[in-house]
Amino acid sequence: MLLLAAALLILRPWESGERDRGPASARAFVTRAVDGDTIEVRFGGRTEDVRYIGVDTPETVKPDTPVQCFGPRASAFNHRLVEGRRVRLVFGVERRDVYGRLLAYVYLGHRFVNASLLRRGLARSLTIAPNDRFAPLFRGLELRAARAGRGLWGACPT
Repeated sequence: MLLLAAALLILRPWESGERDRGPASARAFVTRAVDGDTIEVRFGGRTEDVRYIGVDTPETVKPDTPVQCFGPRASAFNHRLVEGRRVRLVFGVERRDVYGRLLAYVYLGHRFVNASLLRRGLARSLTIAPNDRFAPLFRGLELRAARAGRGLWGACPT
């Protein structure tokens, strides 16, 4: 029985979490922006969906969900900013979400993409432990954008 369990872990390493071990960061090429807080990247010989940690933009492509206020603007900003560019992904403590997407803080040069979305009022902060390293920063950026009425804060009913 023990031999069978070991064989399954070798054949299906994702079941043991092996697939998600590795470097804390990686350089990747953004093949497309899916929406305001999710991108598709190519690195390490494969294509992966990456969900930005700590931010939540209004929905534009979620099945059975109507397009939400300011969603198209957040998505368009993300497309213009990162699509077709090389980025650095800094992975969270928890590397994948329940949908199998990689979870990362995303940098375009010195620009912190996650923070840029909040600063412009294109996203709300979303803290999910254990990926909460920048939660105080993100909450502060969200509050400043809200107080200034930037982006969704000035355009969408609350």
